Amino acid sequence: MATATTHGARDHARAQEGTRAEAMPVVPASSWPAPPCEAGHLVWAETVAGGNYTHRVLARGTELRLTDLSGDACAHLLLYAADRPWERLNVADTVKVQWNAYLGEGQLLLSDQGRVLASLTADTSGRHDALCGTSTLVRNTQRYGDGAPQSASPAGRELFKLAAAKNGLGPRDLPPSLSFFQGVAIGDDGSLDFTGSAGPGGSVTLRAEQDVTVLIVNVPHPADPRPAYTSTALEVLAWRSAATKPGDPLWEATPEGRRAFQNTVEFLAARGLA
Repeated sequence: MATATTHGARDHARAQEGTRAEAMPVVPASSWPAPPCEAGHLVWAETVAGGNYTHRVLARGTELRLTDLSGDACAHLLLYAADRPWERLNVADTVKVQWNAYLGEGQLLLSDQGRVLASLTADTSGRHDALCGTSTLVRNTQRYGDGAPQSASPAGRELFKLAAAKNGLGPRDLPPSLSFFQGVAIGDDGSLDFTGSAGPGGSVTLRAEQDVTVLIVNVPHPADPRPAYTSTALEVLAWRSAATKPGDPLWEATPEGRRAFQNTVEFLAARGLA
């Protein structure tokens, strides 16, 4: 075998340089074939396979676009202040403070400090969820026969643990997550109705309003009723831009949002970061 010796294994490995799989990071990101931004501004370009995860630290003002390429992606998202991981996405406050349980363009992703971690600047999907969180090892084992990270049906929480560990975080640092591209609606009686996907090509764009650590897991929504583990590729692109400023329609949309932005900028200004 060509790889039976160290030299053979090295030659085989080096021969893979420049080849691309269907789902993988593109390095450098600038080589992405159709960037959605000015030349040289793209900082992250990746296709995440179903049943996989990714993570990155993004600077304040960075735009992050997630795209459901084939209609069966489900992007579960967690956010942390990059140098203060104890300040993290608080789904309950995101819903409660904005009087809205449904994610979409114009919504803010809030921490428990009353500050904005990211804002949703565009949405062509409309099928998202802020209530159910992600799947668990026990649940996936019951439904699919396994939920371990290396299995054919990995659970979202198990993959979040791996992404967290690569950023110095542990299981206790994992709060409830948000889900994009597989929707849930609440009935008048309080019941959950899984509304599924809006179809291929739906996207959401987030803007980092602080330096943030981003964890993304692409696995089936826990309320997905289909018996098979169904999860298709997710496109992740991020590029340099600017944070939201006073006067921007997003900043001025609601009293609650304006106060959250003010809290954020005041905090960053005290640290010389805004």
